[in-house]
Amino acid sequence: MTKEDVLCEVTENHLNTGLRGIPVGTCRTSFVTPDEGVHYCGYPIKELVDFSPEDIIYLLFNKELPTAEQSAEFRANLSARATMPEGVETVLASLPKQGHPMDWLSVGIHTLGMYETTENWLDDALNLVARMPRLMGLMFRYREGRTENIPVDDVSKSLVDRFVETLDLSDVDQQKMARVVSTYLVLHMDHGGGNLSTFTGKSIASGKATVYSAIAGAMNALSGPLHGRANQSCLEFVLKVGTDDESEVEEFVRNELTQGRPVYGFGHAVLSVEDPRASAQFELGEQICPDDENFKIIKMLRKVAPRVLAENKKIRNPNANVDIASGALLHHVGLEDPTYYTTLFGWARVAGIGAQIVDERVNMRNGRGVPIYRPKYFPEAQELRHVE
Repeated sequence: MTKEDVLCEVTENHLNTGLRGIPVGTCRTSFVTPDEGVHYCGYPIKELVDFSPEDIIYLLFNKELPTAEQSAEFRANLSARATMPEGVETVLASLPKQGHPMDWLSVGIHTLGMYETTENWLDDALNLVARMPRLMGLMFRYREGRTENIPVDDVSKSLVDRFVETLDLSDVDQQKMARVVSTYLVLHMDHGGGNLSTFTGKSIASGKATVYSAIAGAMNALSGPLHGRANQSCLEFVLKVGTDDESEVEEFVRNELTQGRPVYGFGHAVLSVEDPRASAQFELGEQICPDDENFKIIKMLRKVAPRVLAENKKIRNPNANVDIASGALLHHVGLEDPTYYTTLFGWARVAGIGAQIVDERVNMRNGRGVPIYRPKYFPEAQELRHVE
């Protein structure tokens, strides 16, 4: 794909449409194609599923996969950055438990920035990446009132292991949880430059706000039901289906459509096929939980929903997207509250947004950086009449 393929002349019809399809910049970390989905630095996501989150983070920041030596050095680098500033837990303890986890995540990221900001774009981005596992685990625990006997953060361990050990849920298979969370992070780390949360984070950073302020703002953008919170809604939808009987699932899907409600987990703005991230999660589910009730439901939805949705010729892509399977897998390994799922999405996206912010502030335009975002708005026609 060339730049000429996507450039377009902006006309009046493009106004008040959310900038959809309007080119505004370039992205060095990822892009999405209709037939292969998201690519990280040129690699189709299906080729990266089995890599560790650390190696994918290295890829996004360095635009190449690491050698074994580079991987080890990068993990040591993250470990050296991982210790949380004192006082973060005091802030978490003061937050209202009825607040949505995404609001906690935004406040937590802001808090990290208030305690320590180096004003170096790369250092701050990597410091935040390194501290996210502990912040996530503490956030879960403080919201749930499990503030006693919190395990010490062993910063020498992997990002995912640090989260799982901080969370310290009883009666769960921690190894299986780590595998699901690792896959989830890899699949969600980046998705081009123009999605709402990434664009918001980069816009905030363009005014020279800190990395922490920019990514906290990105998390606020991600929290909406039309963006990141869709994955929360998807598991709630699956639980509502409640059966893997084909005829009953089809009846349920048709009824949702009749009632004007969305069928969560299907469709994509760019893809014309099933999202490879969904395919990867179905493969993982077949390996670790083929008999799980929710997994059997999403397998039947994968069969039934595209067939029903395809009856509507206005639906360009009726196939499964990344959200359909993630909730069932997370639920299976012990993360049963869907209100937390968007925070896991946000954790993943911290790396991709952070890498894009570093590119736009430090690397682009021969090191000068992208200027402050300042799109043009026109007054409406009735306002124009008053100034003639």
